[in-house]
Amino acid sequence: MDRTPRRPARRVLAAVLAVTAALGAAAPGASAADRAAGTGPAAARVPLRVATYNIHAGAGEDDVFDLDRTAAAIRALDADVIGLQEVDVHWGARSDFADEARELAVRLRMRVFFAPIYDLPPATADGERRRYGVAVLSRYPVRDAQNHEITRLSTQTPDPVPAPAPGFAEVTVRARGAAVHVYTTHLDYRTDPSVRRAQVDDMLAVLAEDAGPKVLLGDFNAEPGAPELARLWGPLADAAPDGGRTYPAAEPVRRIDLVTVSPDVAVTGAQVRATTASDHRPVVADLLLPRSGH
Repeated sequence: MDRTPRRPARRVLAAVLAVTAALGAAAPGASAADRAAGTGPAAARVPLRVATYNIHAGAGEDDVFDLDRTAAAIRALDADVIGLQEVDVHWGARSDFADEARELAVRLRMRVFFAPIYDLPPATADGERRRYGVAVLSRYPVRDAQNHEITRLSTQTPDPVPAPAPGFAEVTVRARGAAVHVYTTHLDYRTDPSVRRAQVDDMLAVLAEDAGPKVLLGDFNAEPGAPELARLWGPLADAAPDGGRTYPAAEPVRRIDLVTVSPDVAVTGAQVRATTASDHRPVVADLLLPRSGH
């Protein structure tokens, strides 16, 4: 049956943007990308290190929940902005009902925006709402944060049909004179590519509404050459076309975790990091952004 993609709706979730009191309002110090590029405030382009990491709800390849191990793996990336997938917030026993988004932000002394895909009633009368989705961690101030809808096939309802649902995160980050839109996504995992194809169309519609540099991070559940991802290439470029495989973490056979950038963003380096703190490996990329000029 033919399907006409519906235009994704915007949802502002400012209340979910958490900045710990310990961070204060001070700008962060020089980032890893700054140090590597040897650039300063007067440079024409601004370095930024980004990463994408599916954290498997805080469980490693061994299926043991250990949020300290997850935090250590993220810290080792030394990234300025990180897109996370499979993030639990009071979701269930598998992650000790932890608020993983806030707890990781506190451990790493970063700002966080959590964009739930699912927002369900508490498991107990006195519990918190059960939420699961994606998140963005940032060393730099976040000027705006939105949870967009894209087409999804729910895992929480019987006999689901594709329909718009939240969980496509966007933040606007101000980094040393440059503003950049950073998006984090987790695409459908099923063998049938039709939902992923619709999700690509929906994401491109969101990106088209924004001007300036863009970085799309995520677990695409498809390799870059998959036909359903083809429309991404042009508006965006793969930051690590010769990069290593990312899944499963111990002995990866597929490259499905990607950093992608708009044409005005230069890539100076990218790599996959070997770790079994999740069932995916993270991808790190060093970028140069055009200075905003305001």
